[in-house]
Amino acid sequence: MPNTIETQIRAFIEESFLFRNDGVALGAEDSLLELGLIDSTGVLELVAFLEDTWGFTVGDAEIVPENLDSIRALVAFVAAKNAAAKAA
Repeated sequence: MPNTIETQIRAFIEESFLFRNDGVALGAEDSLLELGLIDSTGVLELVAFLEDTWGFTVGDAEIVPENLDSIRALVAFVAAKNAAAKAA
C-alpha cells in the first residue's frame, strides 16, 4: 500500500487515539471530536504530528474543526498546505 497522506494520518490516529478492539474501522468522515477520540490536548498532538511529518506550520486560525475533525478534512488540509508551499 502506498504511503499516502491518508495512510499516514490514519496510522497516527489509530496508534495515538484509537484504543478499541471492536474491529470497527474509523470512517474517513467520522468526527474525531464527536467520537471522543481527541480532546484539546489531542488536537495539539495532531498539529505537532502534521507539522513534523510534512514540514509546515499550522497557524492558530487554522486549528478549527473544518481542518482537523476527520481523516478526510485532515487529508484535504495537508494537501492544501503542501500545494501552497509548492506554489510559493
